[in-house]
Amino acid sequence: MPTSFGVKLSESFAKYGQLCVGIDPHAALLSDWGLADGVQGLESFANSVLDSAVGRVGIIKPQVSFFERHGSKGFAVLEKLAERAAQTDLLVIMDAKRGDIGTTMDAYFDAWLGHNAPFVSDALTVSPYLGFGSLKDTLSGALERGKGVFVLAATSNPEGASVQRATLGEKTLAKSMWDSLSEINAVTAAGNAKLGSFGAVLGATLNLQSFGLGEVLEGQAKSATPILAPGFGAQGAELSASKQLFGAAAPQVIHSVSRSVLQAGAAGLAKSIDAAKAELAIGLG
Repeated sequence: MPTSFGVKLSESFAKYGQLCVGIDPHAALLSDWGLADGVQGLESFANSVLDSAVGRVGIIKPQVSFFERHGSKGFAVLEKLAERAAQTDLLVIMDAKRGDIGTTMDAYFDAWLGHNAPFVSDALTVSPYLGFGSLKDTLSGALERGKGVFVLAATSNPEGASVQRATLGEKTLAKSMWDSLSEINAVTAAGNAKLGSFGAVLGATLNLQSFGLGEVLEGQAKSATPILAPGFGAQGAELSASKQLFGAAAPQVIHSVSRSVLQAGAAGLAKSIDAAKAELAIGLG
């Protein structure tokens, strides 16, 4: 059995801290960087972010849509980026938000997490809104491959609340997702691993109590469920407020930043990442 993603994530936290740099080459950022909104600009941007991330953080999160919008040539850039990242000690979380059933979901797994996946990645974001059970084969396959999966549980977009706060019995849907992940991690986590391999996406700008997720703030003593938290920086959440936002669960949070560091441009990106790390150190201190 390969080393679990949860173990790899714990090791990455210990070596580099809990900051994750998003690679989000949307048109406005390419323009701000003085790059054309095309494949060459896309490739220059993505490689610059990767180069600045190596040795500074342990995790990157490419947003797949910004590559996909350039068609097959954009996907080719993402494929090469993933190959380059695999030669470093970065963990790559592909932010693709895939979700389907049966052989269709199996094909997504093959593309992102399989033995011959063209997009080499350590973890994938997925949508559970065809039923959590639709992810069963994806989760079991990821476990066998030493890969991770991050399930959308409570997202920061306003439209998400009406679905994720809906109740199933006495639980919100978000709480149901969290409990399912916690149960799986408790059973599948390797040995005394501090973190499980299957995480929840929880927006950093949310009031978790309102989603029925108050117990998340209490943390977990063993095989904790990792939290991928977008929303820091440009969306309003402050890295220095990590413990205020996530309470005792702060040590299991991947703090994702993108625009707030990427807007510094190629020349200022490394310094911007370092500044974000310093701010997060205050938030976790």
